[in-house]
Amino acid sequence: MQQQFSFKKILPFLVVFTLMSCVSRREMVYLYNTNQATKKEEGKEAAKIEYESVLQRDDVLSIIISAENPEVAAPYNLKAVSISNTTGTTATHAGNLENYIIDKNGEIEFPQIGKIKLEGLTRNEAVEKLKEILSEYITNPTVHMRIVNFKISVIGEVSNPGMHTISSERITLLEALSLSGDLTIFGKRQNVMVIREQEGAKTVAKVDITNADFLNSEYYYLKQNDVVYVEPNGARRNASIIGPNITVGLSVLSFAIGIILLINK
Repeated sequence: MQQQFSFKKILPFLVVFTLMSCVSRREMVYLYNTNQATKKEEGKEAAKIEYESVLQRDDVLSIIISAENPEVAAPYNLKAVSISNTTGTTATHAGNLENYIIDKNGEIEFPQIGKIKLEGLTRNEAVEKLKEILSEYITNPTVHMRIVNFKISVIGEVSNPGMHTISSERITLLEALSLSGDLTIFGKRQNVMVIREQEGAKTVAKVDITNADFLNSEYYYLKQNDVVYVEPNGARRNASIIGPNITVGLSVLSFAIGIILLINK
């Protein structure tokens, strides 16, 4: 009789802890429906996602012009800046080419030529445009261009939030989350926000990374200056209300209830 009473007394606690600890696999696993997404593509060619960075205002560009005769190309390159690094009594000097900044009008100031509008062009399109302009002054010019300040930011429920500078000029959403140490167990995987600015207007998109269909979305690849925000799930919100001390207390109580059940068997 005493055992039955004890079990009834602790049964509500067991139900509460069971509900609190139940998290479906669908809510935690990335790309949950990969097999279904693959079946959709059977019998037809899979969609190909091609991504290339589009130049924006405030982008910092490294542009180097070369030709068969270096002296001919020299006037169309920015001058090198001397960088000094002094350690104790030793001083070293290194030459580093200046970079171009796309201004508020979407233009750069190019040596010998003047203003050239590059905003809205892909890097390859910008290279071809510069080649076309320079061909009037240089025979077979070669243009090397790179976005120096390609960066993305990841904030919210990730292990290491912060800003990341990307040297390759291309990064996927999953790679960005990986750089930030992945989502915590409190991250809402069905509602990862991507904040993006295009032509002066900001947009917010919600991406469900548990759904494999997002691999074919325009937000699979991030663009420079994108901000990724991982929203906290219900467990995190509840924990912030309850408080860490009570959460620990509930864990201890759960352990004690388990011991009681074993003793009363």
